[in-house]
This record gives sequence, structure tokens and C-alpha cells, in this order.
Amino acid sequence: MTTSQTDPLAAFLAAAEAAPGRTAVRGTDGALTFAELAGRTAALAGALRAHGIGRGDRVGVHLPRTTDLVVALLAVWRAGAAYVPLDPDYPAERLAFMAGDAGISLLLTAGQGRVPLADGVPVLAPDATGPVGPDTAVTAQDAAYVIHTSGSTGTPKGVQATRGGVAALLAGLAGLDLYRAEPGVVGWSASVSFDASVQQWARICRGDTVVVIDRETRTDPARLVALLDEHGVTDLDLTPSHWELLREPFGARRVRLFMGGEPVPERTWAELVSGGLDALNLYGPTECTVDSTATRITGPAPHLGGPLPGVGLHLLDGRLRPVAAGATGELYVEGPGLAHGYLGRSGLTAERFVASPFTPGARMYRTGDLARYAEDGTLRFGGRADRQLKLRGFRIEPGEIEAALTRHPQVPAAAVTVHRTEHGDQQLVGYVTTTGPGAPDADAVLAHARTLLPVHLVPAAVVVLDALPLTPNGKVDHAALPAPHSPQPTAGPAAGAEGADEVAEQVAEVWRTVLGRTDLRPEDDFLSLGGHSLAALRVTHVLRRKLGIEIQLRHLLDSRDLADFTESVRRATRAGAPRRPALVGSGAGAR
Repeated sequence: MTTSQTDPLAAFLAAAEAAPGRTAVRGTDGALTFAELAGRTAALAGALRAHGIGRGDRVGVHLPRTTDLVVALLAVWRAGAAYVPLDPDYPAERLAFMAGDAGISLLLTAGQGRVPLADGVPVLAPDATGPVGPDTAVTAQDAAYVIHTSGSTGTPKGVQATRGGVAALLAGLAGLDLYRAEPGVVGWSASVSFDASVQQWARICRGDTVVVIDRETRTDPARLVALLDEHGVTDLDLTPSHWELLREPFGARRVRLFMGGEPVPERTWAELVSGGLDALNLYGPTECTVDSTATRITGPAPHLGGPLPGVGLHLLDGRLRPVAAGATGELYVEGPGLAHGYLGRSGLTAERFVASPFTPGARMYRTGDLARYAEDGTLRFGGRADRQLKLRGFRIEPGEIEAALTRHPQVPAAAVTVHRTEHGDQQLVGYVTTTGPGAPDADAVLAHARTLLPVHLVPAAVVVLDALPLTPNGKVDHAALPAPHSPQPTAGPAAGAEGADEVAEQVAEVWRTVLGRTDLRPEDDFLSLGGHSLAALRVTHVLRRKLGIEIQLRHLLDSRDLADFTESVRRATRAGAPRRPALVGSGAGAR
């Protein structure tokens, strides 16, 4: 098979030739036309080849969310290699593990922070140049990227997806008429460390313009909506959890919403239908190259829709037999999007990627998701067959968090579960036993976890127990784990108590409402009380409306405690009327 038949790069180069002056990518650092992007990626690919990078190699990409990130990903592909995303926000130990696990041959980085590397691994900047030559030829079976997902055995596992899988993804969504016929403007919001990013940034290979949304804008609904308007964004990928915060400022804009990462709640589905919004529901595991099914959000109830062209769906029992009509079974997926498997884990690959009894010579991926066909013929999601969780769009294996907690030398046992607060929010909660003199308290265990895990895997709270509850067969009884306790009263005046000023009272009231707490103290830390990024967004959004101020998410996440954040709010209040922050792409494209 030729490159043009199996690889999106041929389509990218065709788009660059057809419309060289059209904007290809825009970010906080400016914008590149298709001609400029083609030139820069060719030069960087030349530099990679000059360092020996070629077909079958893996290149680490450790870059912030700017146009350089798109340059790096395309250049790696043009050199015939696969990229390995290394999120600069991840702890150094996790980055070192992922780089070593993937066996990267080279690291692309801008120099902000270093990834611990094995001896002899060279480092290049994204503006490096080398001899420009033809793109390295590949086939559909060559690797496109290695993305690490949460691992049930305690360490992340690298999923090795293929070039043909990416090509099939783009062709499949186009084949269902879910992309616009004319070139669109795509808002890239997902982290490059998650597979949802592929469906977003790879749209550039179709000739679409990609707007790289920086983290601060993505997490600020008002800024995000302003960016959509400024750049005429036509397509935006997001999770249902993110939509909960975006819905109010979004209004009736005619932006097509690509919704995935977690099940769409019935209330959200009904809201999108009744509002006449242009929205799609996408489903698929990382191991099947992002999306396996898609449907427009219409009709009375959430469903997964039908398979992408070339994808086969099977509802099977434990002996790989089709379940009866209307019965629930485990969903198996086959088709061109199946990844090679888990890098360096042949046993796990054999367990999850199995021979298809329906298509000779084909494989199926065992998703672990339960589903059934309803009476109206739609495919309905029915939860998980194992302990894997989906929380705020993140795929989470509790076993990985438990393993990180027990890496503390005085934590012999741990369990992790999801707790639903009285306000309906869901929180990860860790339960540990401790031992030895000077045994750590909950705060010390949490601090330890933050050095090992990315933010989305750190529990909102840790509960120290004398012993973990067990079932009669000796396994942890997760149903018997107690609800986390509210913080014990500490010395000092309670937040919002008599004598507190009006601003302090309003800030404390918003915290109480969002966190479901009644006993806040000035020294309380938002994250330690169970707060997370979406909860923080709610806090800043409500305060903007109540006080008419311009307060940013970073003011809350960077604050030491409630008192420190309250002082940030006071400063914003004294500053007077809010000023709209500069947005990417104005003028020459600089912030």
C-alpha cells in the first residue's frame, strides 16, 4: 500500500498545495499558513532524520500548547516515526517512566523543565532544521503514536496506535457526514496526552484550520466563548462535564459540538435536543483509535449510535457468544482502528485483543464496557464490567492510584473508590492504612501522591483507617468504605463568621455551595477539601457573576488556602470593572 492510501500526511500536503495561504494553525504564539507549516515540518523532519530517526522509532514530545506542538507532531510523522506525548504538567517521575517505557529515541522540547532521559537520548528544539527530503514512506501498520492510559496493575500502559487507524478515523467520520464539506475551524481543547486530541489536531490533515486552545482559555468559559467568536470556530470537542460549565455563555452559537470521553447524561442530552444545538455523541476506547461509534444527539434518550464505516460491534457473553436480543453484553470492537496493542506487554495485549470468531484473521478489542440494544434499536451504554472509571472525561484505573498510595513506605494497604457528594458531584477518595512510628496523616499521603500522579488521578481526599473492610473471601469490600469526613474544626474564626467582611462571606458561601461543606476555615485548601478543576471553574464563574470581577482559575488553583484566595478576590474587586483579556490571534497573533 502506498503512503497516500494509508497516511493522513498525503492529504495534508495536498491541502497545503491547494491553499498555501490559508491559516493552518493558530495559537498563543501566532499563526502559520499551510505553506509555512509544510515548510517548518519538512525542516524539522530533516533534523530528526539527521539524528537517525526513521520508520519504527518513537519520539518524545514535551511541549506547551502552541503552534510548535502541531509542528512537532507532523514532523515526527513526516520522519516516519511515532510520537509519544509527555505533558509538561505531569510529575517528573511519571514522565521518566513514560519516556523509558516507550523507549524514545529522541526528545523534542522547548527547554521548559527537563524530562529524565536514558543515557544517549538526544534532545532537539521544535525550531531545529535539517536537510529537506521526501517524507519517509510508511504503511497502514506503522505506528502513529503511543499514548499512555491509566493501568490497572499500577503503572500506565502505552497504547500503540497505527497510521491506518488515524486515516480510518478521519475517513470514517467524514463518511458519516459528520465533518463539514468546506474547510472548518477546529478548536483543539484536549490535552495531547489523551487520545481525544488526535481527532482534533489531525483535522489539519483534511485542510481544516486548527486553533490550539491554551489551558487557561480552555478552563475559563467566558474566554473560551470569546475565542470561538474571534476565530470563527466551527467545531469544538469537549466532554459532557465541560459542557456543564460552558452552556451558559455558549448560548445558541452554531458551533458543532463533538461530545465524548464519558457518557452524556440524560438531562444534558435532552437540553441539547430541546435547544436545537448541533451536537454529536462519540464513543470509542483509546485502543480503537479514538472513536468507534458516532451519532447526532437527537431523539429522546442517550445512545451510542452506529459504528464508523469498517467498524464491527459485537455484544458478547463470557464465552464470546452473542447475547440474546435486548440483553446486556460486553462490547467488542473490530476494524481498521484497532491498535497494535500495549507496548511491551504481550500478555495484556493477548488478553484484551482477541481473535474474532466473526471475521477470519481479524482481531477484536474487548472494551470492558457493557451495552445493550434497546427496543428502538439504539445501542445503550450500560456501565463497566470491571473497576475502571470515567470521571470528568478521564479514564481512571483505581489500581494505579492504589499502587501510588502504597509506594509510601508507611502505607501498607490502600483502596480507591468514587464518592458522590450531597450536591451530586463525584470525587475520587483514597483509603489507606498506615504503620510505624510517626505514621503519615491524610495530608502527608496526599502530598506523596501528588509527586507521582497527574492531577486527574490524585484523590480529592484520603481517609486513614485502622484496617480496610473485607468481604468474606478476603477482598476489599468497596461498598463498605465509609464516606469521607468533613474537616475537623481548627483554631481561628470560621470563614463567614461574625466580623468577616462582605467579600470574605461571599467567597466562603460559594466554596460551601460548590464543595458541599459547612465548616470552612480560612486555612482550608481548596484541593484538600475535594476540589478539582471543574469545581474550581464553578467557583470562579459564580464569583464573576456575583461580584462583576475578572477572577481567573489560576487565582484559585495557585492560592494557599481560602484566606489567600479571598485576598485575590478583594484585589480584583478593588480593580473595578473587568477588562477582557487579550485573546490569541489578535493582530499578529500574539497574546
